[in-house]
Amino acid sequence: MSHPPARPTMARSVVARKRTIQSRTKVKTGCATCRIRKVKCDENKPFCQKCVDTGRTCDGYESPFRFFTSQPISNAHAGGIKSGVGLQPIRPTVTEIAPQDIDLLNRYFSTKTMFDVKLGCDEEARQVLQASLTDPPIRHAVLSLRALREDLETSGDVPASVGQQTPSYDYGLQQYCMALGGLASNLSSPGSNGLKSALLCCQIFISIEQVRGNYAAMAQHIIRGLRIMHEYRARPDFVAANKLVPAHHDQLPFLDVFIIKLFAAPCKFADPPATADISATTMSVCLISAHQQPVESRDLRTIAPDMRTELTRIAASTLEFLGKVSQVESVGNARRLLSEKAALLDSLESWLIDLELFQKKIRPPGPELISVSFMRFFHLTLKIVLLGALDSSPDLYAELRTEYDRLQGVANNVGERVKAYRMCRD
Repeated sequence: MSHPPARPTMARSVVARKRTIQSRTKVKTGCATCRIRKVKCDENKPFCQKCVDTGRTCDGYESPFRFFTSQPISNAHAGGIKSGVGLQPIRPTVTEIAPQDIDLLNRYFSTKTMFDVKLGCDEEARQVLQASLTDPPIRHAVLSLRALREDLETSGDVPASVGQQTPSYDYGLQQYCMALGGLASNLSSPGSNGLKSALLCCQIFISIEQVRGNYAAMAQHIIRGLRIMHEYRARPDFVAANKLVPAHHDQLPFLDVFIIKLFAAPCKFADPPATADISATTMSVCLISAHQQPVESRDLRTIAPDMRTELTRIAASTLEFLGKVSQVESVGNARRLLSEKAALLDSLESWLIDLELFQKKIRPPGPELISVSFMRFFHLTLKIVLLGALDSSPDLYAELRTEYDRLQGVANNVGERVKAYRMCRD
């Protein structure tokens, strides 16, 4: 006698539903910030352009390269990077950093110089390389900078476009995203080690974005790093009129010192290409304005020489001032440093007034030189660093937000100008 088929049990129905749900494709696109805001993200890497354009902090992505994590971190020549060039593969067993690696990273820190200029960042390079031996995000960041810088030098100072990305560029971007992801994980509960990692990574990220020609993202890294230094009190600070408190975290890397050294270096965009023929002269004029009449190459070499010299002098004095702040112990000495700080801020204000007068006097209508825009960026950076020194007053944060916005605006402008300059050279 046949029996009717048994009805599926409740348990089987639940299992079937679970399998159906698990088989569905889960779509998680867009940066964390856009997902939280529930807006469409343009998914630009490593920072969403929508966040950059609106002045928001882009909290990044889940690494799209997580399936590459089985690749050994020490494989610095993956993806076609030239063998025998650049930083040697970093192995956790190494305990000493080679001087040639320090020299090379010192050079890789900046793409803004055209001469063999010593940035004076040997100590910063040593700290980064030493930390990279045990800190994966820093190691990923160093490998990224190496790959991207070698790719840039191979391509002739022209960043890879979306349609022309090379294997070494892709590898550099992979390492960058892995560094960003690892750092975000470390900072979920920041202690002194996490903060140190963040500030060292920040130094490399600034350099990476220079290589990529993304000055808007570079400014974001600068702003975030300076905020970390100030909020976690990397140096002694006044918290009240007569109360000086020591540094909250000892031995934090001084990102502000690194940035000042970076931007005090001569700007390659101030000068035309080395070959002084007619075509080179015309090419160099592209960076000023497409509507200007050609000018002599030698004229470009002497634009605003006194302005750069004076700004560099103020920068050197600022570095000396920051060194004194790091060592200050008494309220009396700190008050004397406040007077020095006020004098430096006055010098910066006078410099800006002189620059505007100089520009009106010698410049025809049209965009200013990229080198002058870089000086404006440097001026604002010095101002922000000085404003935050020995000050934690409530009014300071509003003032710093205003200056951060200005810095971001100048960086956006520099990025567009450099992009146009490079297009002229193609």
